[in-house]
Amino acid sequence: MKRQPGRIMMIIFACAAVIGAATAANGPARAQSRPLSIVAFGDSLSAGYGLPADAAFPAVLERALRARGHNVEIVNAGVSGDTATAGLDRLDWSVPDGTDGVIVELGANDMLRGTDPAVARRAIEAIVERLKSRGIPVMLAGMYASPNLGVEYGRAFNRIFPDIAKKHDLVLYPFFLDGVVGETSLNLPDGLHPTAKGVEVIVSRILPSVETFLARLQNR
Repeated sequence: MKRQPGRIMMIIFACAAVIGAATAANGPARAQSRPLSIVAFGDSLSAGYGLPADAAFPAVLERALRARGHNVEIVNAGVSGDTATAGLDRLDWSVPDGTDGVIVELGANDMLRGTDPAVARRAIEAIVERLKSRGIPVMLAGMYASPNLGVEYGRAFNRIFPDIAKKHDLVLYPFFLDGVVGETSLNLPDGLHPTAKGVEVIVSRILPSVETFLARLQNR
């Protein structure tokens, strides 16, 4: 049979185009096949004080996000009793390389101890700056001061989270315990830590902010 070089080259180019199109189509799918690794970095409110591991905030948040189609893994890096300064001290080993994002939930213990808001502010901002220097985006889950600490303390403490979020262009969820604080049925007998149902309320309310954070991560 007589060879037809031109026809053969056309077939080769056509095959190459098909392979290239398939590679382009499959590339993003492969790139997204690894779950986004999000660290919930906080105190007992993240750790799940008094609750089974699968009822703690990170586990419940992961299930809620997966139910909405997000391929994520939420790592529990909460330590009961941690102040913002204690969190800063353990930051580097609590947030490993390869982490895609961090939800910082600290400050409640500073407030409960009446710690100078300036101390908590410095520590939380240092956490944000250190993570940013590592190329790890941050979302802030804020806290409000208890009214019994006085107007001046409350004013200074309550400005910590919005100020830092604005300065560093962070997604902010203003009050982690929104919808739960003061609700007896949603808190353990100590009145400070949410029940499993309380955690579900927290997750349902914080979910839109977390999804906004995930969108930022995916668009980087």
